[in-house]
Amino acid sequence: MLDSRLRPIIDPPLNALGARLARVGVTANQITLAGALVGIGAGVAIGFRYYLLGLALLLLSRLFDGLDGAVARATTQSNFGGYLDIVSDFAFYIAVPIGFGFAAPGNLPFALILVGSFTLTGISFLAYAVMAAKEGRVTEAHGKKSFFYNTGLAEGTETIITFVLMCILPQYFAMIAMIYAAMCVVTVIQRTLAAKIDFP
Repeated sequence: MLDSRLRPIIDPPLNALGARLARVGVTANQITLAGALVGIGAGVAIGFRYYLLGLALLLLSRLFDGLDGAVARATTQSNFGGYLDIVSDFAFYIAVPIGFGFAAPGNLPFALILVGSFTLTGISFLAYAVMAAKEGRVTEAHGKKSFFYNTGLAEGTETIITFVLMCILPQYFAMIAMIYAAMCVVTVIQRTLAAKIDFP
């Protein structure tokens, strides 16, 4: 929901830094993999109840997630890069809830529900992108991407905000997880209705 609104604000500084990194030989795929490792590290830190360390790592991971696209735009975008980016994103999205599931036994059912909701959201996102590609649809509302990004209530920005709140207020993990899982379900419904209209 917020991703496309933030793009005009965050893209210029990211693109400037991405261009500098590209000039010294850093590749987009290297940054993507680094972001994935740091994101998984956030989940591990959270699992050991180092919530502030987990918070720092997840924010660093998301910085890398923005920079990889900026470096790709400064050099050459590739289909493999797009594939690697989405796989790395979902590795991060799964690692953080799993971390909270390990952090406290009572968190586990809610962590599983949240991972399930992310799975459904990811499937709806990718299924819509496949159908859009078949029909030749394009959009740059979320920046120049390797495949079609369909908008929804729960997107990357909302996920980061949710994870930040969880790290700051870990005692409220269950409540925050359930609220966000519900937002994910709404997003799946939104995309399903959009697919019904766009791909009759």
